[in-house]
Parts: sequence; C-alpha cells; structure tokens
Amino acid sequence: MTSYLVNKSGFYGNYGGAYIPEILHRCVNELQHEYLNILENESFKKDFDQLLRDYVGRPSPLYLSRLLSKKHNCKIYLKREDLNHTGAHKINNTIGQILIAQRMSKTRIIAETGAGQHGVATATVCALMQMECIVYMGKVDVERQAVNVQKMEMLGATVIPVTSGSMTLKDATNEAIRDWCSHPTDTHYIIGSTVGPHPYPDLVARLQSVISEEIKKQLLEKEQRDAPDYLVACVGGGSNAAGTIYHFLDSDSVKIVLAEAGGMGVDSGESAATIQLGKMGIIHGCKTLLMQTEDGQIVEPYSISAGLDYPGIGPIHANLADTKRATILSVNDKEALQAAYDLTRNEGIIPALESAHALAALDKIDFKESDIVVVTLSGRGDKDLTTYFQNNNY
Repeated sequence: MTSYLVNKSGFYGNYGGAYIPEILHRCVNELQHEYLNILENESFKKDFDQLLRDYVGRPSPLYLSRLLSKKHNCKIYLKREDLNHTGAHKINNTIGQILIAQRMSKTRIIAETGAGQHGVATATVCALMQMECIVYMGKVDVERQAVNVQKMEMLGATVIPVTSGSMTLKDATNEAIRDWCSHPTDTHYIIGSTVGPHPYPDLVARLQSVISEEIKKQLLEKEQRDAPDYLVACVGGGSNAAGTIYHFLDSDSVKIVLAEAGGMGVDSGESAATIQLGKMGIIHGCKTLLMQTEDGQIVEPYSISAGLDYPGIGPIHANLADTKRATILSVNDKEALQAAYDLTRNEGIIPALESAHALAALDKIDFKESDIVVVTLSGRGDKDLTTYFQNNNY
C-alpha cells in the first residue's frame, strides 16, 4: 500500500529533503533528531492538549452549512478553524513549536508571515511563554495586512518589513532563513506551513493533524461514520490542508480536493497556481514544485490572498498531486470573492480570502445527493476587510 506520509529520509515520493547551507546543518539535524521524541513524550502531549483546549478553544466546531448544502444538494460541513484563538488554524502549529523550542532550550523565536495570521499566532505564543519574537513580513503584505501588523506589535513582537524581491511571503522567508543563519544556537524558526527543510513539513503536518483527528470524531457523532466522501481545503504552503487530510490519506474512499490560487487566471501570468504551473525545483530548503522560468529563476506568484501567493508548495501536496491522490483545482480572485460574499450574506460567516478559495472550489465539483463533504474554513476574514471593501461589487 502506498503511504503518503514522509519517509525516513524526509521525502514524500520525489519531494522533500533538506537542502540547506552548512551553517544550518547543526540546527536542522538537532531538530530532525529531537522532534519525534518530543512529540511522543507524555509531558509534551499533556501540555499541548491542555493549551489547545483551554487557550486555543479546541475542538473547533464542525458546522453543517445550510446554504452550501442546499446549493450543492448534499451535506456540506465547515470545519470552523476561524473560531480558534487568533482567528485561524495557525495557532495549532505555533503552540506545538514553541513547546518544542522550550524543550530544546531555545530563547529566541523567528517567523515569516504572508497574510499575517502565522505572525500573529507566533507573537501570541511568544507573549504567552515570554520569549523574544521577530517576524519577517514582505512590505506589500505589511501594507495590505496592517491590522495584523498592529496586533503583532501590540503582542510585543518586532515586525521587520522586507523590501527585496516581490516584497511578499517568499522574500519574508528568505530573510527569516538569513536571520537563522546568523543566530543558529539560540534561535528556533517557527515555519508557518508544510514547507522548508525536513523535518518541518512533517512537523507542521503532525501538529495540524488535530484538525483531521477532530473531524473523524465529530463526523462519527453527527453522521455515525468517521470519514467524509470529500475533504476540501485551500492550499498555499499547505498547513491547513495537511492537517485536514492527515488521518484520511490512506482511506481511498475519501476524495481530497485542494484549491490553489488562480489569481487572474492560470495562464494570465498573474497566478499562484503552483501545482499546475510548477516544475520540480528547490526553494527554502526543500525539493518541490516551484513556479520558475526555463533557466530556474523563480516566477513571482500573484493572488488577491496574501496567504496563498507563494511560488512553491509543501512537498506532501506536490506528491499527492503527482500520485493523483488529490485533485487540484484552480480558483481565481473573482470566484473567491464571490464565494466569500455568498457565505457572509447567507450564513453570517466572513471567511478569510484563503478559505474563500476552498469554498469556491465546491462549484467545480459534481456531488451526489448522498455525499458528505467537509470544507476547512482555515481562518476568519477580519484581516481581509480592506480587500473586501475594495472589491465589494458582489
């Protein structure tokens, strides 16, 4: 049977690995040797579970959407990660990683952020644990996610605007890696998605797998079965998607649909449809699908959503696409905005722009009346209100 999880060498099929500068070998090797022991330690599990319950507010609800169920003539549930403390799934990962950092005697935390949700989640756990926090964020994203920048600063983090390249998530990650190279002994880099050198893709997926663990229990309670027919999630770097599908990967009966950002259209030159447009390459320490020119230069991605405009993809998702375990759908800006306004006006839930891509993907699938579908609502739309107001003709 094919396993879609990471192998001992840190690869998912042809994708993954750790391609890093020599100065980082010690930190990455240390994490590779320690992370599974820490995750399996009873004291870690107890602390992690307690914080997820009492601080984050888990389990997050599984909500049967009347609007979407009626529209698609089947049962569509929303996994409400938007109701977590800080407003997105990102906190699941940052809580886990700061507990790991403490157990590895790290005293300084760095992070990258695009939409700002991971930055806020990192600043939040650093305030909770009283650790120094530096967040790198592209200047473009600093401007379009000003409220999240203010939150991070209020929480005590130092936000450093990055002015190189396209001044978005890729460039913020570059700067965070440079910082890590300069402070390899006392610093832990909390990567926000299933990207980066091994063990990060696996580490983040394991911490986010609480999402699929809860889906199984909640479906059993609501539908007397522990698996849906479809799982749908948006995918940029891919952490909410990895968490959604983790415990269902080997269940062939569960169809996986990943919605990536089509921007102005896959063939427009203004897109972040990495899986459909990408070729194998190396970015930020791992081998994956990467938007690049014929001579290997990175093609700048574009999406209306700050959290999805990354030129690469988590290696777990690159492998799922290659092996046809997941169906990849491209959703353009207009479709995402329409889906966001529909959910807002008909259900009273304002989704993050990232999550709106997953909602819009539903229109591209032919469901049967008996189907049970779970869509992960990865975050809430407070951070995107400015963008929504600028595009409010819906």
